[in-house]
Amino acid sequence: MQRIYLDNASTTNVSSEVLNEMLPVFSQNFGNANSLHSFGRDAQALVDTARDRIAKAINAERGEIFFTSGGTESNNWAILGLALANRNKGNKVITSQIEHKSVLESCKKLEKLGFEVVYLPVDSKGLVSLVDLIDQLDQKTILVSIMSANNEVGTIQNIKTIAKITHEKDVIFHTDAVQAVGNFAIDVKDIEVDVMSMSGHKIHAPKGVGALYVRKGIKIDNLLVGGEQERGKRGGTLNVPAIVGFGKAFEIVEKNYVFKVKKLKTIREYFVTRVMSEINDVLLNGHQNQRIAGLVNLSFVGVDGEALLYLLDMAGIAVSTGSACSSGSEEPSHVLMAMKVPVEVAKSAIRFSFGTTNTKEEVDFVVEKLKENVAKLREISTVKVKKTTGGKNV
Repeated sequence: MQRIYLDNASTTNVSSEVLNEMLPVFSQNFGNANSLHSFGRDAQALVDTARDRIAKAINAERGEIFFTSGGTESNNWAILGLALANRNKGNKVITSQIEHKSVLESCKKLEKLGFEVVYLPVDSKGLVSLVDLIDQLDQKTILVSIMSANNEVGTIQNIKTIAKITHEKDVIFHTDAVQAVGNFAIDVKDIEVDVMSMSGHKIHAPKGVGALYVRKGIKIDNLLVGGEQERGKRGGTLNVPAIVGFGKAFEIVEKNYVFKVKKLKTIREYFVTRVMSEINDVLLNGHQNQRIAGLVNLSFVGVDGEALLYLLDMAGIAVSTGSACSSGSEEPSHVLMAMKVPVEVAKSAIRFSFGTTNTKEEVDFVVEKLKENVAKLREISTVKVKKTTGGKNV
C-alpha cells in the first residue's frame, strides 16, 4: 500500500542535505560548544555558522538569534520573558484568539501573575481586526503578539501593518512565525518585528530545535536559567547537531522559497479545484487568497472529521484535523470557533498540508479516497447534506 503524507504543517522530514550536514557532528565534531578546548571551539564554530545562516535569511544580526528547543519554548520565552522584563511600564498584553496553544497558555499564566490579557477576535477568514487592535492599545500595553500565519487554516496576517500600529504606541511586537518561515520571505527589519519565534522541524530540519529573534535593545527576562550558554540568556547545553541542521535548512529555505511556494500553490489549487467540483458541500476555512501556499483546511459537511481522518489513514493517507499540539482534544478547533464556524462544520474539518515532493498522481488518489469515504460517512450521518453539484467556499 502506498503512503501519502499530507501533514507537513505538523512536521516535515529531515532533508538529505540537512542530514548530511548533521551526521559528522554526532561522531566527529561532537564537542560541547561551551567548552574552552579545541573540540568545544570546533562545535562553537558550527553553531556560529548556523546562527549566521539564520540571521542572513531574515536580515538580522548574529547576536539577535538565540537557539531554543523549538517553537513552544520560543513562544513561551517571548511572552513570559517580554512581559516580566517590561512590567514596570504596564501590565497589559494583547494577542489573538487563534494563536498557537504555546502562546495562549503563556498568556493564561500571565493572567495568574496579575497581567491583563486581551484576546482579539478575528473575522470569518481568520484575520485580526486592525480597528480592534487600535482600540485596545493604551498606555498600560507593553506587548502585542500576533502570529504571522495560522497553523490550522493558513491565513496570513497583515504583520507589517500590525507592527507599525503597535510601534506607534511604543509597544513591543512579537510574532510567532513558526508556520510562516519557508512559505514566504521574512525580513525582520522591513516588517519591523521586535521578537520572532521559529522552529526547525517545519522546514526539513530535525525536531527539538528552534530560535528566537530578539531585536537588539529589547529587554527580555530569561526563561531557562542555568549556565552562561547563549550569551547568558538561555541556559542548557546546546544541541549542536540539531542547530547545524537548522542552519542548513534555513540556508536552503532562503535559496528555494520562490520555487517552493510556486510548486505548493500549483498542487494545492489542483487539489482544491478537484475536491470542490467533485464533492458536494465542502467549505474552505480561512482566507481564500491570503494564505500559506501548501495548506488548505476543508470542512466536509455531514462528516465527522476524526472518522474521515482514520479512514484516510487506513488508505495510507496522512492528514490532520488541526494542530498536532491539540490532537486528542474532544473540543472543536479553537481557531475555527474564533472564526465563528458552526460547531458541526468545525468538527468536519480536515487540514491538508502539502510538501514539494507530493505529486499530481498522489492528489488524484487522495481525491478518489475522499469521494469514497465522504459518501460512506454521509450515509450514516444525522446531518442533512444538500443535493448540489460540487462544493462551495465559505
